[in-house]
Amino acid sequence: MKNTFAVIMAGGSGQRFWPCSRQNHPKQFLDLTGDGCLIEQTVQRLQNSNISCENILIVTNRNYAEKTAKILSFIPEQNIICEPCARDTAPCVALAAGVIKSRVADPAKTTVLLLPSDHFITNTAMMLEDLQTAADAALAEQQIVTIGITPDFPSPDYGYIEIGEQSSTYPGIFRVKRFIEKPSAQKAEQLLLSGNFKWNAGMFIFPLNVIENELHKHVPSLYALMQKISAAAGTAEFENVLAAEFPKAEKISIDYAVMEKSSAIMLREATFQWADIGNWTATRDYQDADTDGNVIRGKAELLNCKNCIVYTDTISDQLVTGIDLENMIIIKTGDAILVVPEKSTGKIKQLLANLSSQNDKKKYL
Repeated sequence: MKNTFAVIMAGGSGQRFWPCSRQNHPKQFLDLTGDGCLIEQTVQRLQNSNISCENILIVTNRNYAEKTAKILSFIPEQNIICEPCARDTAPCVALAAGVIKSRVADPAKTTVLLLPSDHFITNTAMMLEDLQTAADAALAEQQIVTIGITPDFPSPDYGYIEIGEQSSTYPGIFRVKRFIEKPSAQKAEQLLLSGNFKWNAGMFIFPLNVIENELHKHVPSLYALMQKISAAAGTAEFENVLAAEFPKAEKISIDYAVMEKSSAIMLREATFQWADIGNWTATRDYQDADTDGNVIRGKAELLNCKNCIVYTDTISDQLVTGIDLENMIIIKTGDAILVVPEKSTGKIKQLLANLSSQNDKKKYL
């Protein structure tokens, strides 16, 4: 992938994976699959392409800079870009685009892959083929190309993308009609049955000049941020400009800011296996279950239990046990234990909010 940059978004907190995920050790640093932490896996997949480490940028929170640099020691220090504060994905894109613009001669011939740091993907070779096809189409058509996952069940946890006609030049590339935010369970059933909707994987491929034009058109304030970052990147003033300008940015996702408004969007239908790993329930997508449907990682003994998830990140001799449980999640760390029915995992954020309001329990966040 010549003249291609990859931007890895790694600033999230991953609260839904508490108690393993903490404020100082968020989801992207967790080894949930046994194959290394998620951000490490994301970068390793790109190393199988011809994108050089000099063209891989990691955008993360400044509190995670040291941890990121240690895990990804082969990434140049100047490519680990630290946001002064959390502002969601649209300001992240403006920041990364500004840095890249400062380094290239022709934005119209520069392609950017925007990728989350915390997805689980198998079939790496097929993923890279999809990204290459998307990059070719994006550059030739001067479009933003997103990766769409063919849904195999009516999930209300993902955004959906309605596709239109297929490109006659690029097989597997479709025009995008519209984005739909996370639907109700009933609506998700309808979208699945229609057959022309894909899950939004949050991966976007675009020529640098296209995202610059789209920011200018739809979010002028972020376009201005991009220009200020571009002018300062590589100079002694960069950190000062970043600290002064980035906190002013609107907190908004790239989906809301650009993708749902733009008419320059296409979709590449994914051929690889993908999982968002959005919460503990999603760990079923990449862990083998026993004959009773239990997924266990760590030391546990379950009696007459069905469809449970047990996970421990400690190496101690403590044993997790359960009797007559069904659809339960049990997570154990060195200082905290979570026990929750699968149907109630969405309340973990509420639990953390309760902890944050109590001074003697903030240390567990």
